[in-house]
Amino acid sequence: MARMLFPCLVLIIVVAAAGTTAFAQRETATGVEVERDLALLRRDLKTDKKKLIALNLPLTETEATKFWPVYDQYTGEMSKVYDEFYSIIKEYAANQKTLTDAQASSMINRWAAIQVEQAQTRQKYIPLVEKVIPSRKAALFFQVDRRLYELMDLQVASQIPLVAQ
Repeated sequence: MARMLFPCLVLIIVVAAAGTTAFAQRETATGVEVERDLALLRRDLKTDKKKLIALNLPLTETEATKFWPVYDQYTGEMSKVYDEFYSIIKEYAANQKTLTDAQASSMINRWAAIQVEQAQTRQKYIPLVEKVIPSRKAALFFQVDRRLYELMDLQVASQIPLVAQ
């Protein structure tokens, strides 16, 4: 099982990195335009994420029938949370050259609230997932899922410049 996860994670990193060569390179007077790049990255990673979960989470046919609808509901809620996150990224990228202290404070506070919302969404779904698959498989699912979200976060973060001083 672990042998399958590592090559899959490497594959997703390579695919994500290959698709972002021009990420954050369209400069404007106040920052950079990233909306199209973020949309493409999210679409590609969402598709790959479900495949990677399926490859690394051994489910019986009965478990799969019950699990995937819960998974789709979970990813729908997480996607809404990530919509907020990507909104902040786009706002920052568009204004990075002219960012005020007030804007920076607003963004970091909204980002922190999103981190809490992500954790709360995961916490909400733990018992829902445990109702449809055994707890050990649920733990594996959340472990793989979190790693994939971390990779997506890292991919985006690596392309966005730090706040200039």
